[in-house]
Amino acid sequence: MTTGIGNQQMNEAPQKTICIIDGHGGGIGAAIIKYIRQFHENRFKLVALGTNAIATAGMLKAGAHNGASGENALIRNVETADLIIGPISITWPNASLGEITPRMAGAIMESPAPKILMPLHRENVHLMHFSDKEPLPHQAMALAETKIMEVLHHV
Repeated sequence: MTTGIGNQQMNEAPQKTICIIDGHGGGIGAAIIKYIRQFHENRFKLVALGTNAIATAGMLKAGAHNGASGENALIRNVETADLIIGPISITWPNASLGEITPRMAGAIMESPAPKILMPLHRENVHLMHFSDKEPLPHQAMALAETKIMEVLHHV
C-alpha cells in the first residue's frame, strides 16, 4: 500500500526539477517546454524562470508547472534545480539587451545543476560548433583557417 504525500506516492522517486530560463517574450523557453512536455509528458517538474513577466507568462502558457519572474526568483530557483536549460547568453552578464543581470549569470553558473545551453544570443559573439569528440587541434585549425575571416567579413 502506498501513502499519498501531496501529488507524490511514497514508492515513486521524487520528480526532477528542470528550470527553463528565457527573456523578452519567452518564445525560446516556450518552445523548449512544449517539446519537453511532448516527449516526456509529466515526467519532470518544469519551472519557467523569466527575466520579465511576459517571458514567464509565455512559458506558463506553453505548459510549465510553475513560473517566476525577475532576478531574485531566478537566483533562488536555480539553487535547487536538477537541470537548467536556456540560451547560452543566460550565462553572460548584461546579455539579452541587459535583461540578464550579473547576479543572474553568476547564480546560473554557480548552480551545481548541469546546464544545457543553446547557442542562441543577440550579442556580438561568434560561437564555433564542433562535436564533443573533435580534438582541440582540429578546432584551432578551423578557427584560424575560416572563422576569423568570416567574423571579420572578409570571406
